[in-house]
Amino acid sequence: MDTLQNMRVFVRVVEAGSFTGAAQHLNTTTAYASRAVSDLEAHLRTRLLNRTTRRIALTEAGERYLQRCEQILAYVDQAEAEAGDAHARPAGKLKVHAMTSFGQHYVVPAVGLYQERYPDVQIELTLAQRMPDLLDEGFDVSLTLATTGLPDSGLVSQRLGGAFSIACASPAYLERHGVPQTPADLAQHTCLQMVTPVFPTDKWTFDGPNGEETVALGSSRFQVNVAEAMAVAVSRGMGIGLIPIYSAISGLRSGNLVWLLPEYTSQEMSLYALYPSRQYLDAKIRTWVEFLRDELPATLAADQEELRQFARA
Repeated sequence: MDTLQNMRVFVRVVEAGSFTGAAQHLNTTTAYASRAVSDLEAHLRTRLLNRTTRRIALTEAGERYLQRCEQILAYVDQAEAEAGDAHARPAGKLKVHAMTSFGQHYVVPAVGLYQERYPDVQIELTLAQRMPDLLDEGFDVSLTLATTGLPDSGLVSQRLGGAFSIACASPAYLERHGVPQTPADLAQHTCLQMVTPVFPTDKWTFDGPNGEETVALGSSRFQVNVAEAMAVAVSRGMGIGLIPIYSAISGLRSGNLVWLLPEYTSQEMSLYALYPSRQYLDAKIRTWVEFLRDELPATLAADQEELRQFARA
């Protein structure tokens, strides 16, 4: 028995004053309306309506039950409207994960621009180097970087753009140790290592005029898992590091970092937005991903164009 539907029929019968009137409004038959109320009465073991050939009248129990039915149906209608509105209008809390340095440079500014457009969305942003379990941890969207394709996780993925890393050192380090001219020269230098799930710790691979070149690394005097910390270490003259361009730009502007081997790039990465499902996608998730897909490629391209200016300097 569909109790909720039978409640709707019962309320409509009372409002119409007859089974026939209720049936006409509900686009069904009088027999169906009568049976729905009878099923309710059998389920409750209580008479709700007194019936005669000309009219119906609520019993005392029916009056009380009618009030509860109206309250319940109003809550159900409100819940359905809110759920439907979530599909149509961005609102509520959006829980987002992003890789730490990428999130600082690109996602935080994007949040501000997004909320100017959609002020009813509250964003809870978590920055972490690990890839979370979206379902277990309750994230709506994860923004993650990968050097190759993503593993099969059952999640929906959209590529939002790409980035890469560059070899950097401080002016003071280069004055003491000289400037490497080729990737092979790095074997004679102190190389600092980024330790993340994305990159291997035992080698650096470069793409340049001679194609792909790999440099084997020995043990490092310093390892870190966040690009911002790597940029600080390199700027203090601790050694040479591979730094994602979004973390290197500020140091290049200030002169604290020098781009080495400008004909070469390394650690090419793709940025993906991951979310659980395409079906009945909440409006805040849909608009957030669409916003990033529209905004991020231009921002990434602008940083890469600025980087080329340092290569020509």
